[in-house]
Amino acid sequence: MSEMRLQRALARAGVASRRAAETLIEAGRVKVDGKVATLGMKVDPDRQRITVGGRSVKSVERRWLAFHKPLGVVTTASDDEGRRTVLDMIPRSAGLTYVGRLDMNTTGLLLLTTDGDAVHRLTHPSYRVSRRYTALVHGRSTAEITAAVRERLVIDGRAVTPSAVRVRPGNEGRSILDVTLEEGRNRIVRKWCEAMGLKVDRLARLSYGPVRLGELPVGQSRPLTPREESALYQAVGLSPEAP
Repeated sequence: MSEMRLQRALARAGVASRRAAETLIEAGRVKVDGKVATLGMKVDPDRQRITVGGRSVKSVERRWLAFHKPLGVVTTASDDEGRRTVLDMIPRSAGLTYVGRLDMNTTGLLLLTTDGDAVHRLTHPSYRVSRRYTALVHGRSTAEITAAVRERLVIDGRAVTPSAVRVRPGNEGRSILDVTLEEGRNRIVRKWCEAMGLKVDRLARLSYGPVRLGELPVGQSRPLTPREESALYQAVGLSPEAP
């Protein structure tokens, strides 16, 4: 591995986002080859010993995965109630972090990576990374829902502003709501639907930024293609190889 800035190396190792890594360095908690590190210094993680709070930081292979999260699986590293987690279902999950959560009853695309810096940007609202969902709902007619989605709704003190919405009739009096949001607040799609007087029967995420779920089977994962990785980094103003 070539030299890179220390905060980038810490983010690539999954220690923290680049911004949080900078805070650790400024606080004097990071050492390189036994010496207190300085902000902006360059390191070679494969040849130099980096520690945070006395613990060695190991360089990890950069990995990106797309995972089709099943119903009933929780998006967490471990669960006190003994429920199955997404990391339980991923081979060689060490070092992986999920990019945004999906609640237990939501299925669909979940991205995982070892790049903590990219995770921070992909989930931060200022980068406006799009997420596309489809929901099966009931409680109002399709015509009423079509009118309701045009209204300005405020959830937890902030307006929900979809970048794209489509409403279609479903079976047995239900409707299909396709929505694209550029934010990832906790349970925001469900809360938005509830604010319109709807009950959500099923909810799935179909895409995150440039990555699509496609035909990936439920419970399975796949590596991202080089093109998908590059597109993700480009979406948040990062270069995969930037020092």
